[in-house]
Amino acid sequence: MKQHILVIGAGFGGMWTAISATRLFNLHDHNDVEVTVLAPHAELRVRPRFYEPNAHQLAAPLGELFDAVGVTFIKGAAETIDVEQKSVGYRDAAGVLQTCSYDKLVLATGSGLALSNTPGVAEHAFDVDQIEQAIRLENHLKSLANQPESPARNTVVVAGGGFTGIETATEMPARLRAILGDRADINVIIVDRGEKIGASMGAEISQSIAQASTELGVDWRLRSSVVAVDEHGVTLADGQRIDASTVIWTTGVRASALTEQIPGERDYLGRLHVDANLKVIGQDDIYATGDVAYAASDEIGNHAMMTCQHAIMLGRYAGNNVAAHLLGVDPTPYSQPKYVTCLDLGGWGAVYTEGWDRQVKLVKEEGKALKTQINTVWIYPPAANREIAWAAADPLIPIA
Repeated sequence: MKQHILVIGAGFGGMWTAISATRLFNLHDHNDVEVTVLAPHAELRVRPRFYEPNAHQLAAPLGELFDAVGVTFIKGAAETIDVEQKSVGYRDAAGVLQTCSYDKLVLATGSGLALSNTPGVAEHAFDVDQIEQAIRLENHLKSLANQPESPARNTVVVAGGGFTGIETATEMPARLRAILGDRADINVIIVDRGEKIGASMGAEISQSIAQASTELGVDWRLRSSVVAVDEHGVTLADGQRIDASTVIWTTGVRASALTEQIPGERDYLGRLHVDANLKVIGQDDIYATGDVAYAASDEIGNHAMMTCQHAIMLGRYAGNNVAAHLLGVDPTPYSQPKYVTCLDLGGWGAVYTEGWDRQVKLVKEEGKALKTQINTVWIYPPAANREIAWAAADPLIPIA
């Protein structure tokens, strides 16, 4: 009977885990292990792009790719993990509860926007965390054209001035004008607790963010926060009222709740502590990768972040190492010392940085060209060709 590696999740971490595992088995001419991916959809949802228009197009099919490398796909949503029995309970496409056993498990279920207890957020705010929510926002924006002209109709409030909030807000003027016309008096506001524009991103990159915000007409309300949302706008901590038909929530991300079903230490974001081989500490048969893994990326104290940049590499290492475990060969310890960012700033361009201190290297058109290459080529799945896919899944190939 074949041994079984079960990967939960088909995002960046899960997809690359599966390809990398089959790659190592192929290199060792080993055919006695089945690699299965369990996920709600056989597609890679390109989450880093959900701030853009046409969100319904931002998913890449994985069926042919999985067939090419010999990965089995199960359509379903995991609900329970029984560590003792080494089994996962999931709802299949018909909503029926099923069970899948494993010899080795790789948790790659990603992260999600943390639920906010701010009054009115659940009822009235939008977000771009998942593709369904990004589509919901897009449909709402298009519906604004049918509303009477008013300051509220033309105003978008973005709660949170982090990476997602900035990309969403700086893209918004162009999106709104495409819907409401060039003559519309557009008003985009970022509400952020920071002392200065883009403070959470670092001192040098914040200068580009400030310049882009000024040129695009994106306003910042600093040292503030949204304390209530209703159907007509928001109330800020200082009591100020902003009338807005569109409120987008971007603050607070947390690892998948399935991490709570695996005994082990977790960080403040819910990520499982893993060793250098991405095995969950204290669990011999469970690995974690992508946004559910708290993994040291270098030897000087940095850890992988919840980004596709890290999830892609973590997936390559996790797949290689879980396969190495079954093969009885040496694993390849995870290492990703190079850290870069490429922040989209809408019509202004983009800013590309290197290092954990985010030293700016490219701005405006040069930055935008790189961001476009990243968003449309680099983060997409490889071709549905086993040689091409396996070559791309080598954990020692740098992503940037």
